[in-house]
This record gives sequence, C-alpha cells and structure tokens, in this order.
Amino acid sequence: MDDKTDFTALGEVVLRIEAEAINEQVANLDQHFNKACELLLACKGRVVVIGMGKSGHIGGKIAATMASTGTPAFFVHPGEASHGDLGMITPVDVVLALSYSGETQEILGLLSVIKRLGVPLISMTGFSQSTLAVNSTVHINVAISKEACPLNLAPTASTTAALAMGDALAISLLTARGFGKDDFALSHPGGSLGRRLLLHVDDIMHQGKEFPAVTENTLISDALLEMTRSRLGMTTVISADGQLAGIYTDGDLRRTIEAQVDIHSTSIAQVMTKDCTTIPKGMLAFEALKVMEDNKINGLIITDENSKPIAALNMYDLLKAGVV
Repeated sequence: MDDKTDFTALGEVVLRIEAEAINEQVANLDQHFNKACELLLACKGRVVVIGMGKSGHIGGKIAATMASTGTPAFFVHPGEASHGDLGMITPVDVVLALSYSGETQEILGLLSVIKRLGVPLISMTGFSQSTLAVNSTVHINVAISKEACPLNLAPTASTTAALAMGDALAISLLTARGFGKDDFALSHPGGSLGRRLLLHVDDIMHQGKEFPAVTENTLISDALLEMTRSRLGMTTVISADGQLAGIYTDGDLRRTIEAQVDIHSTSIAQVMTKDCTTIPKGMLAFEALKVMEDNKINGLIITDENSKPIAALNMYDLLKAGVV
C-alpha cells in the first residue's frame, strides 16, 4: 500500500458515486412506483420482504422501516423460505423481492409458489427485462450507472439506491396512512426516542405542594424561601384572582442584588418578570424542551384549560427524564 494514499479523496469518490445513484432513482418514481404503493397500502396482511446476500441485508432494513412506520412487514431469507418458511406467507400478504440482477436463483425458485398463492409480487431490480422483473405484478427499476467499487463488482451504489427506494416506499405509505407522532411513539416505546414521543409534561411537572407560588405582596425575602423550598430556581407570582402575575427566577435575583434592592422591605411584584412563558398541560415533553430552547430559558409554567398556573417544570426535569 502506498504510504501517500489519499483516503479522503477515495472516500469522496465513493460518496459522490452513491449520491448520484440515489439521484438517478428520482426518474424511477413513475406509474410502477405508484402501483407498488397502492398494492402495499391495500395489503390486508403483511409485507414479506425477501432478498439474498447484500440485497437481503437491505431488505431486512426496509422491512424494519416499514414495520416501524405503520406498514406491517417482516424479512424472510429466501434460502430458508424454500425449506418451510414460505408457510409464513398468506394469501392476504404482499411480497417485496430485492435482487439487483433479477436472476437470483433462490428467489426465482420461489416464484411458482408465490404465484400459486396468488400473492402480489413487487420486485426491485436493476434490469427491467430480468426474469424476476417480468414475472412480477409490479417492477420498480433501481438501475444505477456504476458501482462505487472501482472493479464495478461489489454491491455498493446499487444497495444504496435500493435502500433509498425502500425508504421512499415506506415514507410514502406513512404519509398516505396519516401515520402521526402518537402512532410512531407506540412503535418506539423504548429508549430515548420513546421518551421523547411518549412523555408529557404532566408526567414530570411539579404540582400541588411541589408547585412554587407566592402572592404579589410577598416580600422578596419570603419569595426566596419559597424558591429554596421548591429547588426549581424560580417561583410563580399569583394574583388575587388566581391568575399568573409573573415569575421570579435566579436571574431576577441577581439583577435585584445588582440594583441593591432591600429584599426585606420590597414586594416581589416590584421586581418580578411579568411577561413569562407558559405552556398548556398535556404538551409533549420534547415540545416543552423546544419552547425552552427557543426562548433561552430554563423553566416553564404549566397552565390549565382556564390559563391558570398549576405546575412548574425546569430543564433539569427534562434532563432527568432523558428527553434532552
């Protein structure tokens, strides 16, 4: 190996070739793609994805993406399918087969069984006249100009193109189904993604005795005791009719000290921040995080349906809950 090999330049060539391979697929979004989406959308069962070798790895990812975005799907290895796993396919399913050449023997060997079941077959190949393509209900062309492999042999750009086309199918179906955030959350209950999509501010906000609140005529010194008690770095200031009059935070305290205000004789109403940011109860926690980030603040007041303050939340609560 040449010690002066420019790996960065080599990597750039690969990425440019693969990016071009994806761009080439835009022209393949035609009536065949539309028909494939219609078949998948109308499927009463599941989408059974099959593929050998590198196409099999891509097929597994496409099946996983579909399954997590509202289209029930699973991957079946064609070699195992011919030894019993074809029993997983039912007459209400749709088969999606991946083979760039369209001549993969393990897949072609399943054609007669698929046709006997009367199951629609959607194929993704790089050759529209291949055996798999001409024997499919719908064929999606994923042809590329060249592989990223300098020998033009190793599946690289072709698998990237197939993966992108699979994403195009999955996301088109997601949109057509009206698959929303709540649906997505149910498919991803674990990990940080599940926490971001399932957790509401109601689950982590401080309410009742934990909610810091003082009246407008409360002295600053007493308001500080309330802030210390709640450990939220702030306290709300409530008017006589129960509405939110303002908020007093650690930042306000620093400004109070700089102004040399007597905290033992001055009411909180004279130094509080009147225009404070609030959010309604029921909001998703990650949406509350965005409100904090957009307003460059560390705390929020949660209000009820009558716009009355009922709870508080700070950035630490979101950190502790794994939302950040």
